[in-house]
Amino acid sequence: MSKQKYETVIGLEIHTQLKTKSKLFAATDTTYGASPNSQVSFLEAAIPGQLPVFNEKVLRYAIRFGLAVGAKVIAKESRFDRKNYFYPDSPKGYQITQLHHPIVEHGSLTIEDANGNSKLIRINRAHIEEDAGKSIHTKYADYSGIDLNRCGTPLIEIVSEPDMSNAKEAVAYMKEIHSIVTHLGICDGNLQEGSFRCDANVSIRPVGQKELGTRTELKNINSFRFVEKAINLEVKRQIKRVEAGNKVVQETRLYDAEKHETRSMRSKEEANDYRYFPDPDLLPVVIDQAYIDNEKKYIPEFPAKKILRYLNEFDLTEDDAKAIAHDKNLSLFFDETVKLLKKATAKTCANRLLADVSSLAKSHNATVSDKIISAEQFSELLEAQATGIISHKIAKVILEQLWDSQLSVKEIIEKEGLAQVSDSGELEAIIEVLIKTNQNQFQEYKEGNMKMFNFFVGQVMKQTKGRANPAEVKLILEKL
Repeated sequence: MSKQKYETVIGLEIHTQLKTKSKLFAATDTTYGASPNSQVSFLEAAIPGQLPVFNEKVLRYAIRFGLAVGAKVIAKESRFDRKNYFYPDSPKGYQITQLHHPIVEHGSLTIEDANGNSKLIRINRAHIEEDAGKSIHTKYADYSGIDLNRCGTPLIEIVSEPDMSNAKEAVAYMKEIHSIVTHLGICDGNLQEGSFRCDANVSIRPVGQKELGTRTELKNINSFRFVEKAINLEVKRQIKRVEAGNKVVQETRLYDAEKHETRSMRSKEEANDYRYFPDPDLLPVVIDQAYIDNEKKYIPEFPAKKILRYLNEFDLTEDDAKAIAHDKNLSLFFDETVKLLKKATAKTCANRLLADVSSLAKSHNATVSDKIISAEQFSELLEAQATGIISHKIAKVILEQLWDSQLSVKEIIEKEGLAQVSDSGELEAIIEVLIKTNQNQFQEYKEGNMKMFNFFVGQVMKQTKGRANPAEVKLILEKL
């Protein structure tokens, strides 16, 4: 049997760590990077007698997500359950989550499939739960360490329907969710730090079969690239297993990025294995429609709408519009800058932002959101070029000097003497000297070697350290 005889079915469970200052049920700090086990309250450490107190900010963030994905249900009454399991990263012996009464149900979003067509992906639910601690297996040779700092950090787990047919669609869906939660400001979206990660449920079935195949769960993948690799690898493994006459076993598997393999962690549990029951220490969360409506004012302009605006208002290319719109911080910077422009165009702004600024940020291991260059400085730079005060080349030089500088563009131009030379008399004198000292090249040009024209342009720019007005230089050269 060939691969074409099988179709892949994928569903994702995305764990989105919420950007709150304190944990889900305690006032403990959630700042990332603290020394191990320094941000653990008596509650997370499971000291007897401690009672959870619900963090209302988490409720508001979950509602905003529900509104953003057009959820048909944002529960007026949601409840918490205990998911019982014994593992070192959870001292209580259970995780507080929402099984039977989640806060959000039945949303959807649209992605672009492999053929460039729109595809609707249904979201089954998004429920609130607390994160577990972190097991550290690589630091010590003979034993594992446990860091409980993350324990109790608030999450919303976003569970899709099995609507994705290949790894690329899964990545597109994951990126769309990432874009939504970062635009909402409810999650920082940092995959490396684990604040945005997913479990992928993967199965195969013969083409045309309606019944779902036996699925495996790929656990805790925190990279878009690894999600695609892990899913493709697991699909190949399942096909190979079926073709060898074996059954796919329902289990949880771990993707090892270094070895590029998936390996079994444990057999996949069912809900009854966790012995869920309502948490006796937490009351139901009851809200009304007015509470939900109040959160609508925090719903921002999302990428799809931004792209249309950029195309219609600013005549950006589709690629540029998408690149800016999908990056929340980049789009905010772009919008702030465009509002300040007078003669420079939004199109020029987009070009310089995606090429020069992004490249410079990358070289400094930073991002535009680090505010190392302000919109005021960048707009001043674009205006200086648009009005002919500086050349494109000098603009790049100034941009590098603006990096982490409090000086204005005007101050740098004056301090470094970078203003563009447009005085025809001054330029003509320079060119006359260059012609006299480069007679061989001048003679070649007169004999029809047009490359020598650019040679003289280059010499003028060299002589003026890039400050000569290129258009003026060409006019004078043509005249002489």
